Formats: sequence, C-alpha cells, structure tokens
Amino acid sequence: MTNSSSDIPIRNRFVTLSSQIKTPLIILGGFVVLVWLLELIDWLILDGALDGLGVKPRSFSGLKGILFMPFLHNGFGHLLSNTIPFIVLGALVMLSGLNTFFTVVGLSMLVSGVGVWLLGGANSVHIGASGVVFGLFGFLLTRAYFERSISAIVIAFAVLVFYGGILWGLLPFWLGVSWLGHLFGFAGGVIAAYWLNKRRQP
Repeated sequence: MTNSSSDIPIRNRFVTLSSQIKTPLIILGGFVVLVWLLELIDWLILDGALDGLGVKPRSFSGLKGILFMPFLHNGFGHLLSNTIPFIVLGALVMLSGLNTFFTVVGLSMLVSGVGVWLLGGANSVHIGASGVVFGLFGFLLTRAYFERSISAIVIAFAVLVFYGGILWGLLPFWLGVSWLGHLFGFAGGVIAAYWLNKRRQP
C-alpha cells in the first residue's frame, strides 16, 4: 500500500504542529509536575518545612525566597488554585513565543518577590505561584492596550471574562492571602507587556 502525494503535505503539517506544541507542553507540564511533587514531598516527609523557604520581608535570608516562592504552596488546595490558571494563561502567553513566556514569568517573579520583600508584613512568609499567575494575567490584559492587534484584544477579552474575578485578589481584604504578591506580580506582567511591545517597534 502506497501513500498518495496529497497525503505528504498533510503529514508535514501534522509533524510541524506536533513539534510546535511539544515544547510548550513540556515546559508547562514540567512546572506542574515539579510543584506538585514538591508539595507531596513537603506533606509526606518534611512536615511543611519547605514553606519556610518563601520570601521573608526585609530579611537577608528571606531574599532567596524570591526564587523559591512560586514553587512552594500552603497545601494542595492552594496549589490547585494556582495550577489551572497557570496552565491556561501560560499557554495563551506561549502563543506569542517561548521568549515572551519566559520574559513575563521572569519579570513577574522578580517584581512580585522584590515587592513583597520590601513591603510585606513583618515576620511573615510568602509562598505560591499566584504572583506569576497574576503576571500572566496582567500581561494578557495590557498587551491588548500596547499592541492594539485583533488577536491580542480577543484574548484579553476572553481572559477578562473567564478570569476577571481574580482582580479581587489585588485588594487587601483577604486574611492569609499575599495580596502584595498579586499586585506586584500583576505589575510585572504590565512591565513585560510594555517592554516587549517597545522591542517590537522599529
């Protein structure tokens, strides 16, 4: 049995699409597997000791938490609430390329972590990937303003419809919630949208 020549372009397109999807799936899936594995180890073996590696405001030892904060969570409920929006919003950002994704994630981590370290409450410890989630959210919303493209506007509208409720997380009304991490993470996403748009301009 032989394949017709008309099947070759279809197969090539399928191979190309598969290769384009493979890397984003590995990156998003790898992050999800890592954070769930860390939480499982922390729960089963370490009795929550990893949570102490988060950002400790104005503590020199707490600076390392800027790097660790997105990977640590206060229980599986907290982790689940961050996992799904990270996958969805992260995949939407990845439509603009892996470099864009890593830029948004990196700036969100940095701005969120530094902001919490500078202004967070004394003797507190801040953990969770919500700063990154709010950074992805902020990027997708404000990119539409800076870029003014139809695709960016449509994505921003869809994100606002399905995830607009998380904007309440920017307000200081919730006990035990690092609203500063959310706020500065969102700011990191806005900075990323502005900076990346500037780079694209001739």
